[in-house]
Amino acid sequence: MGELHPLGENLPEECRAFAVELRKLFLGLGISVRRYAVRRHRDPSTISRFLSGTRIPPWEFVFDLFTDLAARRGVAPTPAAIELVRELHRAAVRTSRSPGHAMEILQTQLADADRDARVSMAHQDVLGEALLDRKHRIADLEVRLNQAEAAWATERARADALERELPDRKELIKERDLLRQEVGRLTEELEDVRLRGRLAEDRCLVLERQLAMVESQPPAAVPRPEDEPAAPQGPAAPRRGTGPRPKILVVDDQQNNLLAMEAVLATLDQELVTATSGQEALKALLDHDDFAVILLDVQMPEMDGYETAAHIKRRSRNRDIPIIFLTAMGADPENASRGYAAGAVDYMAKPFDPWALRAKVSVFTEIFLERRQRRSQGEDPAG
Repeated sequence: MGELHPLGENLPEECRAFAVELRKLFLGLGISVRRYAVRRHRDPSTISRFLSGTRIPPWEFVFDLFTDLAARRGVAPTPAAIELVRELHRAAVRTSRSPGHAMEILQTQLADADRDARVSMAHQDVLGEALLDRKHRIADLEVRLNQAEAAWATERARADALERELPDRKELIKERDLLRQEVGRLTEELEDVRLRGRLAEDRCLVLERQLAMVESQPPAAVPRPEDEPAAPQGPAAPRRGTGPRPKILVVDDQQNNLLAMEAVLATLDQELVTATSGQEALKALLDHDDFAVILLDVQMPEMDGYETAAHIKRRSRNRDIPIIFLTAMGADPENASRGYAAGAVDYMAKPFDPWALRAKVSVFTEIFLERRQRRSQGEDPAG
């Protein structure tokens, strides 16, 4: 048990409370960190960071601890105990904003999308076999119906005998019609499953690009001397100008989405301001200046993105700030038209392409910096 490190220093209260409960669960196993790491195929140092509170583990790790502890004690944990730890975990996740945790969130989303894709493929195979079976049965019934009709047409004198020997014609037609209806239903279901499979594959590609971007980001840079210019980060980092750094307002009611967007935009030379509701976004616009662009989620409680955009555009102080809508509803023409009608300059579907988002933000930041420079030159002719 000597491998169990003490709690980290200067931990937020939520992270410390969660780490204390996590250590209680682990100590109940009565084994070392290294031995448990071998059991669960994990890195010992990663588990040590989980137990010291310096890193928030995914919920799957906590659930594995409950499972192993129940196997050791022979008693399953109560729902109340699991819910208590679950609430502590949610609070710690909301408090923690490390890039590592953002990458874990993206990895979890990628795993979910990959699982959906595999399930869809298996479902397609099952539905395809069922559809083929129904079509074979319909063909068999058609043959039997044709044989019966030919027999009735050529041997009318023996119609009564044939009807006694063969199944009732009306029953055959009824069964055929029912099978045709089932074929239609299965065909529609198969197409729906194929569509979900394609969407899941698309999510996998986009999430993999987001993971690649987060993994490629360097650690926080050491401040440079004043006479040494900072190198731009990423393919679309805007140039630095005079005056304060431009700000980006990111609005989303889901903390995980905020963490992902902060990870993607972290290396741009801009200040990120986040809000979890339309009301918070409007307050941030009153409290801060120099916003170059607003990234606005559509689906939010109380005040959605469209209503928030309408309030922003009614303010003379903010109406010229470009708005990019980010939504999980899809970029179909109806939703996109509503976004543009609300005053947006662009409309992107989640999960978004990280390179495209960075490029769009950089373009609007460049426009903002050029406008600010022209205003400065107009106010100061000597310059």
